Amino acid sequence: MSAMSVRQDVSSHAWGRDLCLLILLAGVLFGFMLGSRPLAVPDEGRYSEIPREMVVTGDYITPRINGVKYFEKPVLFYWLESVSIRFFGIHEWSLRLWPALFALLGVLTVYGGGRRLYGHRSGLIAGAVLSTSLLYYALSRVVILDMAMTVLLAAALLAFLLGTHEPPGAGRRLFFWGFYLFAALATMTKGLIGILIPMMVIGVWILILNEWRMLKMIYLPSGLALFLIVAAPWHILVSQANPEFPKFYFIHEHFLRYLTKIHKRYEPAWYFIPILLLGLFPWTAFLVQSIRHSLPASWRERHEHRDALFLMLWAGLVFIFFSASNSKLIPYILPIFPPLAILIGRYLAEAWDRANMPGIRSGYVILLVTALALAAAIMTEIHHLIPPETQRLLIYIKVMALILILGALFTGVHVRRGSGVPMVFASVIIISVLFLAVLNAGSVFYDRNSVKELALVLKPSLQTGDEVVCYHGYYQDLPVYLERCVTVTGWTGELKFGNGIEDVSRWMINEETFWQRWQSPATVYMLTRREIYDGLRHDGRWRFYLIAQTDENVLLCNRESRP
Repeated sequence: MSAMSVRQDVSSHAWGRDLCLLILLAGVLFGFMLGSRPLAVPDEGRYSEIPREMVVTGDYITPRINGVKYFEKPVLFYWLESVSIRFFGIHEWSLRLWPALFALLGVLTVYGGGRRLYGHRSGLIAGAVLSTSLLYYALSRVVILDMAMTVLLAAALLAFLLGTHEPPGAGRRLFFWGFYLFAALATMTKGLIGILIPMMVIGVWILILNEWRMLKMIYLPSGLALFLIVAAPWHILVSQANPEFPKFYFIHEHFLRYLTKIHKRYEPAWYFIPILLLGLFPWTAFLVQSIRHSLPASWRERHEHRDALFLMLWAGLVFIFFSASNSKLIPYILPIFPPLAILIGRYLAEAWDRANMPGIRSGYVILLVTALALAAAIMTEIHHLIPPETQRLLIYIKVMALILILGALFTGVHVRRGSGVPMVFASVIIISVLFLAVLNAGSVFYDRNSVKELALVLKPSLQTGDEVVCYHGYYQDLPVYLERCVTVTGWTGELKFGNGIEDVSRWMINEETFWQRWQSPATVYMLTRREIYDGLRHDGRWRFYLIAQTDENVLLCNRESRP
């Protein structure tokens, strides 16, 4: 066997070994206590109910929430959730399975991209950095679209970048076709940003490098055909079934959402700065050094740093794009984490055997100070942040603060002893995993908005003709846990669009109709906030039978409960 063959065998073995290791470790991390807490509202309830109704009705073209048309997002994530529901049923862990799987795929994607660009060690470190970043981990266990969109965008952009390294032939073609495929899947997950962001990053990158001839090598005609084959059919079918879809989806949900305050999610331009710094914790300590290390020394050297430039444009342009939007939510910033993880992975890999790596000791100091400051903030504000009914969460938060303090002490000891990057990196990984595990374990006590407890009390008593009414509110997780649609009174919210274009009187009724039904012979259950119930009870005009209650909500019936 030739020396080249031996190197290829070793390289292949290393790929397989690394992938197995990452799948095992990251899989355990993302799968830990996946179903331990109720669905968070409104997001997890919403993005679980839509696929549940698809499974029940068999309509996989028109998304509906509580029987009402819902056109804010495309359907790929709903389809995936439908598969999970069909195979595993309605459980918190099965509904969160896809975000966790996408988080794992994101780690593998970053590992593969980092390895191909900067070497084996860079890829492994990048995967570890991404998986233990606070925001990335937190969103790996939430039923929303952002994790899937982030990973598909990362796969698309890395496929493009790696494709530019390939010589003409089948390899290059597959990478670029992969780019178009993943961009189409990202578009099918969260709309036009699935193609807009890649076009923006690639366009500015080519402009800076002044390499417009690259457009001739990216298989544009066949790639666009592949993109349309994947992304166009559903958009056509849903538009044919719902003529009102194009205007609402493209104009209202894309352009007006970005350019106006119509969704009432306006935040200042600097909104994502603290989210990035905290969300990337603990690796924020090495962020500035990693970017500085990757920057070309001069404009003339930009071609020698083309890959790092691509990654920095990816992170920077996405950050600017969403910062300029008039609609901001925390998860929007997630797509910048994969390129930053690769840049940090590259920096730490090069510092691995260099005690005098520029910026590494200042990173240690920042890490130490940040950990102590975060621990102090937690302990100082703890009694203000934790309401009386969630005092059980107190012990978890104290443990998290203790872990941060221990992490800071370990870092300080390593700095004092002059330990190298490997020892500090291992310590940070261990401390991060412990911190995230305790954070996850305590999260079950934090969210008090779920009505799972009341739904599970109600569900065994429900019969076919019974009606369940959300009075002056809509509990997004209630239809999921009851596995049936409910009636809504005195609230429209995000159901307003569907309510305006079709007859939804089966699910949405006015006050007068509700009280007529409440006094009818049929069995009607009401779920409402405690303060509303107190007002109705003192009014004295109607009779209520209390079935169950929590600190925030009550479950009532218009007749004595069945045995």
